[in-house]
Amino acid sequence: MAAVRPIVIYSRKSKFTGKGESIENQIEMCRQYIRLQFGDDAAEQALVYEDEGFSGGTLERPQFKKMMADAKEKSFRAIVVYRLDRISRNIGDFAKLIEQLNKMKIDFISIKEQFDTSSPMGRAMMYISSVFSQLERETIAERIRDNMHELSKTGRWLGGNTPTGYESESVSHVTIDGKTKRACKLKILPEEIGIVKLIYDKFLETGSLTKTETYLLQNGYTTKNGKQFTRFAVKGILSNPVYLIADEFAYDYLTKSHVDLFAEQSDFDGVHGIMAYNRTLQQPGRAHQIKPMEEWIVSVGKHQGVIEGKAWVKVQTILERNKSKSYRKPRSNVALLSGLLVCGNCGEYMRPKMSQRRNIKGETIYTYLCSMKERSRGHVCNMKNCNGNTLDADIIEQLKHLSEDGSD
Repeated sequence: MAAVRPIVIYSRKSKFTGKGESIENQIEMCRQYIRLQFGDDAAEQALVYEDEGFSGGTLERPQFKKMMADAKEKSFRAIVVYRLDRISRNIGDFAKLIEQLNKMKIDFISIKEQFDTSSPMGRAMMYISSVFSQLERETIAERIRDNMHELSKTGRWLGGNTPTGYESESVSHVTIDGKTKRACKLKILPEEIGIVKLIYDKFLETGSLTKTETYLLQNGYTTKNGKQFTRFAVKGILSNPVYLIADEFAYDYLTKSHVDLFAEQSDFDGVHGIMAYNRTLQQPGRAHQIKPMEEWIVSVGKHQGVIEGKAWVKVQTILERNKSKSYRKPRSNVALLSGLLVCGNCGEYMRPKMSQRRNIKGETIYTYLCSMKERSRGHVCNMKNCNGNTLDADIIEQLKHLSEDGSD
């Protein structure tokens, strides 16, 4: 007797979906549908894939990708979702998905809209609904951008983690119709802003993120969260326009960079700082990326700027010039523990340091060096380097013994 092909439940919830459409609720409603249509056994044996905190605008979701990979091996009978947009809000992605499922002879069922690709009418209605789902997503995105445009005109702080050197301060004002409204603006923290100014000064002096980082580590400076400074933290401060004083240099730089500027030249008074909205691309599970400046929405803020335009622009020029010198991960089979070994003293990663010499076996001689020791020039951590060739060989021998023990 041929094995029964399993039915799959897929659920997705973005950060902004209401509680009524939680992962658990979606799964339970899908299971009830399967029980009614395919029986109790099918409902209990249904395979569940769930992605929480991911947008429907992309198919780059871990459990969705795993489901599609498993579909090729396990030959699912059907994929059931609570609602069509749980799979995708992009008509192009959705059409390709349905085509893939058709080739694998897997039905797609959306219980909310009562769509079932096992019938021609169901497939047609599903495509139509997908078009409106994408329209809804794009309309929402446009509405958010319009709201951002309006908010940017006020120069207010919209929330989130405050940049080093500032704290959020609530202020109130009375509108023309007599209503009191509250908003937030950035207020300088003198001790922290001193570190920011020092970082700019040291970078302009050295022209190097690494040398600036080393100076901060050697002199005991920490981030606003009490952590050791890294090159990335230093670069984040140096590239943040919030510190830029709105002066003539700033106006010239921003207009030439083709940002979406919501301020008149007269607003650049040489006192206030710059607020840049829509500056970062935030995706679940990924590091934030800086968008092209053409996509930024910029205005003059209510807060005080601290870095003159001429100096800030010079810093950006140096950062851009240094991009070509960025570290590139070596392509080598040497140093098997690279990225795995941590320092027993400070907890930072140990990186391989290659020598020009070779041992009697003809192998490149290398050691593992604590990255904090290297960055701080031994000031924060002074762990001794360890012989990489010997350590790797010892680990390989231990793994061989484990393999032999497991085969008994």
